[in-house]
Parts: sequence; structure tokens; C-alpha cells
Amino acid sequence: MTRHLYLVRHAKSSWDNPDWRDVERPLNERGKKDAPKMARRIKEREITPSLMLSSYAKRAIKTCKIFAEVLNCPKTIIEVEERLYHADSETILKVIQEKGGKADHLFLFGHNPGLTSLANKLTGENILNVPTCGVVAIAFKLKDWDLIRFGAGKLKFFDFPKRLIRKD
Repeated sequence: MTRHLYLVRHAKSSWDNPDWRDVERPLNERGKKDAPKMARRIKEREITPSLMLSSYAKRAIKTCKIFAEVLNCPKTIIEVEERLYHADSETILKVIQEKGGKADHLFLFGHNPGLTSLANKLTGENILNVPTCGVVAIAFKLKDWDLIRFGAGKLKFFDFPKRLIRKD
């Protein structure tokens, strides 16, 4: 069975208030525009999330909720996972193994450098940076997410807000 993982870096966040703790930073204006734009690109590909896992950072949860709204997903498929906040690739992999279950289309909202590192370790690709609100889609031949391993994935697409899309 083919399972799909979508690694989504949170949209651009605000640095306006020096008193905010990092986890409290909200999306800035660009982030509020980029998140629905990227979600619409996912919708155009006719992808429907089965499960959405998000870091507990305000900017990651908001990005996740915007995607859920644009993709017409029930809020019940969103799960906030504390371990995803600034997690390294090994921690993110462990969360996927534990939480992914039977989800066909698993969306994970998190942070760099962990997401870029994970994308490269899963696919063998050399993505230099997943920019804010970037989406890396990876396919796996798996019965269940607990079987996911580094090197087992195939990159399906890598998209981000500033990527120019040609309409031929």
C-alpha cells in the first residue's frame, strides 16, 4: 500500500513583539497569505489529508488550521504533538511511527532544520532548505507508518510560496 507524507514548514511568523516567547509568535501578513495559497495548491492536486500532526507553536497550529479549512477537513483530524516543536529528524520520525497509524495522507506541520533534514534522510534528495510554508511530499510503500525508515521514501513534489508555477 502507498502512504503519503507531507512535511509542511509553518508559514512566515511575526517578530514584531520582543516579549513573545518563540512558541507564541503568530503568523505575519505574508504568512497569512502564503498558507491558504499553498493549501489551494494541495487542493488542486486533489489531496485530502487523513491526519494532520502539528507542533504546538502558535505559528504551526495556525498554518495547520488554515490548511484544514481550505482542504475542507474536519478539525478532528488535527492532533497537536509537543515533540514536534523544533524537533530533529529522528524525533519527527519517531512521532510519525507512533502516531501515523493507517493514515493514507499524513500531514506534519513543523520547523526547520528538522523538516529539511528529515526530507533528505527519507528520500536521499539534497533539498538545501524547506522555506516557510514549503511542502515536501514523499510516497512510501508501507502497510503502516510504524514501518517508515530513512531512505525508504520517494520524493513526489517539493513546492513553496515563491516557486513560480508555469501555466503552459
